[in-house]
Amino acid sequence: MNIHFIIHEAFEAPGAFEAWARDRGQTVSRSRVYAGESLPEGVGDIDLLVVFGGPQSPATTLAECPHFDARAEMALINLAIAAGKAVVGVCLGAQLIGEALGASHARSPEPEIGSFPIALTRDGRTNPKFAALGDGLAVGHWHGDMPGLTPGATVIAVSEGCPRQIVEYTPLVYGFQCHMEFTRDVVEGLIAASTDELRRLAGRPFVQPPDVLRASSYGAMNEALFAFLDALVSDYIGHKTAIPA
Repeated sequence: MNIHFIIHEAFEAPGAFEAWARDRGQTVSRSRVYAGESLPEGVGDIDLLVVFGGPQSPATTLAECPHFDARAEMALINLAIAAGKAVVGVCLGAQLIGEALGASHARSPEPEIGSFPIALTRDGRTNPKFAALGDGLAVGHWHGDMPGLTPGATVIAVSEGCPRQIVEYTPLVYGFQCHMEFTRDVVEGLIAASTDELRRLAGRPFVQPPDVLRASSYGAMNEALFAFLDALVSDYIGHKTAIPA
């Protein structure tokens, strides 16, 4: 499996995605756009495209953030989907998937920063890729927006503060508004980069202070992410095998 990460900021690191890829012996390439690295010119050598989060939104322009080209990323996402690749978006990445497919992102009812439970919908409970989430699981959050829903999209999981935590766009394309990839190191980087944001949102019902963020446990949600990724890869391999040469 060849996996490509699109990383928007140094403090929005792949976290548990990197650990999963390493443990499974997958080949990983990266576009660290914050460091001036280019997006792939095509998707022929990519099996799984993972688009990570960032402080930008799909509406952010090149004038506002010269290293973030939303249109180019959405074009790459559409290319990958059309080619039958597996695609996962996290936070901003989830919103870019929705936008690429014609569904505008929206403000979440509440900003969420911290560790809060998500619950599977009825569709989520019948989707075997998410069996490891059980009846609900505390996962990481750091967002104020949420992905748009296409006519064929299915909401897999919700939280008290946001009704679109995990979205299935197709059986190979998923948007995660939540951050199941968080590790202690990733969270520490986000805290360091978000002093003003944490101060401005202090006291909101789903925003935790830095000491609580640092004390949260991330192992269970990382394991649930691994189980999802294993199932997604299995589906992708089955899909590739089923396509006539």
